Amino acid sequence: MQAGTVLLSHPFSSQKQGRGAGSCLKARGMTDDMTDMEGWVVWNASMGILDRVTIGAIEQTETGRSACLAPPYEVVGPFNLDELETQGRITFGECMVMSRVRWQADQAELRAEAQEIRRAAFFKLDFDDDLEYRDVLKLPMEGPLDPAQINAAFRKQAKTAHPDAGGCDEDYREITEARDALLKANPEARSKRRKASKDAGAGSAGA
Repeated sequence: MQAGTVLLSHPFSSQKQGRGAGSCLKARGMTDDMTDMEGWVVWNASMGILDRVTIGAIEQTETGRSACLAPPYEVVGPFNLDELETQGRITFGECMVMSRVRWQADQAELRAEAQEIRRAAFFKLDFDDDLEYRDVLKLPMEGPLDPAQINAAFRKQAKTAHPDAGGCDEDYREITEARDALLKANPEARSKRRKASKDAGAGSAGA
């Protein structure tokens, strides 16, 4: 492995896909010298996990050999072992089983793809939060929002959510959190905050 490669000893938390583990029965006399001696790794891009693995149960099928990884990664499989040995890598669900040689050749590309996957997941979470905050303040679920629109919606909700107006602390905290989050994410509001910060810094420097 190249320097900086992180190897983890814990199996993935993803659920098993495909046929049940019972379909990966150890075939009699099917120990393959190449399979036993080859170095394999498993890579999960969405979790950023890489680990050394060995081939576990092998089964002869009509289309060739299928296999599962050995514990603790037995949830990965069955996959086509012939294809893995020929191509050097094979995808199963969220995982990719690879020879160490193929990993060395492909790791830069795979790590870049993994960063994009995690970045997309991060932005999706932000988008979901945005919709939730819009709903709290009864704002349109689509389209851009300006700071004045956000503040106006907050003031309207505060008339009933504030404890002094018959609301409760929890409701008021909820609309306050929604307002602050939407303002923080708003491009116009961010620009105004940066300008105010620069002006404050210039004033301090001139004092």
